[in-house]
Amino acid sequence: MGKQKQQVISRFFASKPKIPAASTPPPSNPSSHSSPPPPKPVISSPNVKTTVSFSPSKRKLLSSHLASTPKRLKPTLSPHTQNPVPPQSNPSLHQKFLQKLLEPPSPPLLESSIEPSESDHKKYTPLEQQVVDLKNKYRDVLLMVEVGYRFRFFGKDAEIAAKVLGIYAHVDRNFLTASVPTFRLNVYVRRLVSAGYKVGVVKQTETAAIKAHGSNRVGPFGRGLSALYTKATLEAAEDVGGKEEGCGAESNYLVSVVEKVLDVSGSVSNFGGANVRIGIVGVEISTGDVVYGEFDDGVMRSGLEAVVLSLAPAELLLGQPLSKQTEKLLMAYAGPASNVRLEHASCDCFKDGGALEDVMSLYEKMVEDNLADNVNQLAEATEQRNSIQGVLNMPDLALQALALTIRHLKQFGFERILCCGASFRSLSSRVEMNLSANTLQQLEILRNNSDGSETGSLLGVMNHTLTTYGSRLLRHWVTHPLCDRNMITDRLDAVSEIALSMGSYKGSQSIVEIEGGDSDATIMQPELSCLLSSVLTFLGRSPDIQRGITRIFHRTATPSEFIAVIQAILSAGKQLKRLHINEEYEDYGCNKIGVAIVQSALLRRLILTASSSKVLGNAVKLLSTLNKEAADKGDFTDLIIISKDQFPEVARARKALQLAKEKLDNLIGLYRKQFRNHKLEFTCVSGTTHLVELSIDAKVPSNWVKVSSTKKTVRYHPPEVLTALDQLRLANEELTIICRAAWGSFLMEFGEYYMDFQAAVQALATLDCLHSLAILSKNKNYVRPIFMEDNRPVQIQIHAGRHPVLETILQDNFFPNDTILHADREYCQIVTGPNMGGKSCYIRQVALIAMMAQVECWFLCTSRISHSACLRCYLLKDGCFRQYPTREKYLSRRTK
Repeated sequence: MGKQKQQVISRFFASKPKIPAASTPPPSNPSSHSSPPPPKPVISSPNVKTTVSFSPSKRKLLSSHLASTPKRLKPTLSPHTQNPVPPQSNPSLHQKFLQKLLEPPSPPLLESSIEPSESDHKKYTPLEQQVVDLKNKYRDVLLMVEVGYRFRFFGKDAEIAAKVLGIYAHVDRNFLTASVPTFRLNVYVRRLVSAGYKVGVVKQTETAAIKAHGSNRVGPFGRGLSALYTKATLEAAEDVGGKEEGCGAESNYLVSVVEKVLDVSGSVSNFGGANVRIGIVGVEISTGDVVYGEFDDGVMRSGLEAVVLSLAPAELLLGQPLSKQTEKLLMAYAGPASNVRLEHASCDCFKDGGALEDVMSLYEKMVEDNLADNVNQLAEATEQRNSIQGVLNMPDLALQALALTIRHLKQFGFERILCCGASFRSLSSRVEMNLSANTLQQLEILRNNSDGSETGSLLGVMNHTLTTYGSRLLRHWVTHPLCDRNMITDRLDAVSEIALSMGSYKGSQSIVEIEGGDSDATIMQPELSCLLSSVLTFLGRSPDIQRGITRIFHRTATPSEFIAVIQAILSAGKQLKRLHINEEYEDYGCNKIGVAIVQSALLRRLILTASSSKVLGNAVKLLSTLNKEAADKGDFTDLIIISKDQFPEVARARKALQLAKEKLDNLIGLYRKQFRNHKLEFTCVSGTTHLVELSIDAKVPSNWVKVSSTKKTVRYHPPEVLTALDQLRLANEELTIICRAAWGSFLMEFGEYYMDFQAAVQALATLDCLHSLAILSKNKNYVRPIFMEDNRPVQIQIHAGRHPVLETILQDNFFPNDTILHADREYCQIVTGPNMGGKSCYIRQVALIAMMAQVECWFLCTSRISHSACLRCYLLKDGCFRQYPTREKYLSRRTK
C-alpha cells in the first residue's frame, strides 16, 4: 500500500510527457483495437523543486515578449501582496502570465460607479449580491459589512482599508476582501474617519432564532446600513461616539458655505467678480451649537478665513457653484495634512424659495410629531414655532446654507438637533468682537507660529479649565472678546470674587457692608473657591456631559453612558445647593443682616441655573426608571423598571419569557416519571443547558439526541426540550428587541428636558471658565483692569506691563515696560529700534493686554491700568497696531 501511494504522489509531481503537435487521429476501423498499444513511458521520481509548463504557442509568445525591452517606468504595487509588479507592454499577456504562474487573477474591485449589467456572467453569492446592491445605493461610502463575528470590506473598500488600517487583503471568490473583529469597531472606524472617509456600518437586521421562524429561513441574513460616520458626526454617533479618543476639547464643526458674486456696485450678480457675499452655517452636532451669518468678502477672502480659523471645522460642505478664490482658500485649508473632510453639494435646488421650503417642511414636521406624541408638549411646540420665526429672519444665503446642512444631516439622522435642540448664535454680534485671521495668526492666540500647537499660544497660557466643555467655551471667549461694558464688568466681578475666596492676592479686596451697624467688615469666602474646585474636579473626571446630553437627545447614548451623565449633573447640582443662594438674609431680632454668601450677580445666576430644582427633579425621575446594574452589564431585558403601567409591551414580553422558562423547567417532571428517578435534574455542561444525564445502560427513545458522554453517563436532549429551548430563545430575542425599542422611546422622551439640562451644562462650563481665569490671576499676580466711563477721553495706561506668553517662557528674564496713550494728548506712538530689539514684542504685548481685558481676564502689571471700553485693534501689514475707540472718532480725527 505504501508503494502504491508513493507512486501516486510521484506521478502527481512528475513532469508531463510531451505530446506531438500533429497527433494521428484514432482509426475508425474497430479491427485496429487488436494492435498492441504503444508502451507507456517510464515515469521516474525526480527531485523536482519548481515546475513550469508552457505550450509551444505560449513559449513562443513569452520569448518574443521577454526579448523586447520596454521603457523603464515607476513600478506599480500589487493590490494583494504589495510587491512591485514590472510594467508590461502587453497587459493582456501579463495577466495571462500572472494567471499561469505568479499570482491568481486580480479580483474585480467593487467600483461605486459601476453597476452589474445583465451581460455580466459572474455568479455572485447571496452575500456578494447584497454587497453589490448596497454599494450601488451608497456610492460614496466605505462599507463595513457584518458577517458573523467580523466586519468585512469588499473590493475597492478592502484595498483602502488595507492601506489605512494596516491589515491584510486577499481574494475571496469574486472580490478582494479584508476583515476586522466586531469588538474593535470603535478603533477601526475612528482610524478610517480620521483619514477623511465616510464610513458606513452594515449590520445584520435579524437574529438566528427569528430568521429560523420567519419567511427567510433558507436565505442569507438580512443586512442594512445601520450607521454612517464622518469627522463631524462621529462623537454624536451610535456605538463609536462619546469615547473622546484623540478628540478631547477639540470642536468638530460641520461648516456649510454658499456664496453669490457681487458686481462693482455691490448688488448680487451671477457673473464673474472678485467680491462675493458669503453665507455660512456651522454646526457642532455633538453639542448642539449652531453659528450662522452672512457677510461681504473681498478678493483675499479674509472674512471667510477668519471664520474658518475661529471655528476650526472638521468637515466642510461646499455649496456649488463657488468662485475660484473661495474654493482655493477652502481647499488649502482642507489639504492633505489637515485631514479635514470636504464634500461638494449642488445649490441649484434652492433657487426660487427652495431653501425656505426645505427648512419649513422640517420644522413643521417636528412640531406635528411633538403634538402627536404627547398632548402635554404644547408648550414645547409653541417654543419651536417661536424658533421658526427666528429662522425666517435669517439672511437668504445663511438660510440656503442651513437648508444644505439639513439635507446633509438627514442621511445621518441628526437633523432634529437643528429644530428643537440647537442654540443659534450669529457671527456678527454687538456684544462680541470678531478678530481677523491675520490677528489670530500674528498674535498667536490659538496656535504658535513655530509648530502650530497650542503650547506657547495665548489660549495655552490662559487655559486652566478642568472640563472639556469649559475648555471649548474658553476658546470661544478668547477668539471673541466682549464689547459690552456691563458684560465685561459682570465677568470681572465674578473672577474677582472667586480669586478673593482663594486667599490673598495682589489687588483690591471686596468689601461686604453689613446693614444695621456702623462698622464695615471684610469677609473672606473660602467656601466658594473650595466648593467650585471640588465640583469642577469631579466633573473633569466624569464623561463630557455636554456631549453626553446631546447624544441622549440623538438617541445614540448607551444605558451606562446615560446614567453616568445624569448622575454627574445631579451630583454637581446637589453640591452647588450647599451655597444656599436663595437665603439672602437672616433675621436676628429687629436687625436684618444682609450677608450673602455669593456677591456677584453673574455667579448667583449661574449657580442657580446649574442647581435648579427642576433640573435635579428631572434627573431623579429619569434615573429612577433605569436599573443601574443591568445598565453596567449592557442587559436591555432588565434595564427598564416598570411602574404605573409604563411600557406594557415590555411587561407582556417578560411574561412570555417567564412562561417559556416555566414550560421548559416543568419537563423534568415528565422524565422523572419516565425513568422513575425523583432526583433527576437538568444539567449544564460547557454552556449547553437542560441536558438529561442518564447512566450508560439506560434505555432512551430513538428520537433523543445524544450530546456528550462519559464512562458512566450519557447526556441527551429530548425532542420536547429542543422545542422548548427553541421557543425560549425566540422569546428572549423578542424581549430584547422590544426592550431596545422601549429604550429608544425612553430616550425620545428626554427631548422635553433637553433644554433645561443644556442650560445647566452651559452654566457649569461658564463657572469653569471663570474659575480658570481666577486661577490664572492668582498664580501670576495679575491685576484687574479699570474701564473708564464713556464721557472720559479714550485712553490706555499700562504700568510695568509684560508679554503674557513670553513672561511665562522667560520667567524672570522679561523686562516690563509702560504704555500711555491718550486721545487728547499722545494718541499715537512710533516704535523704532534695531532688528531683534523687541519692537514687535512690545506692540503684540499691548494688543494682547487690551484683548485680555475684554476677555474678562486680569493681566501682568505692577499697578492697575485704565482704558476705555471696547478698544479695537487693527493689525497692519508691517506688524504694527493702531487702536481706535470708534469709527466715528477716527474719521473725525482724520478730517481735522
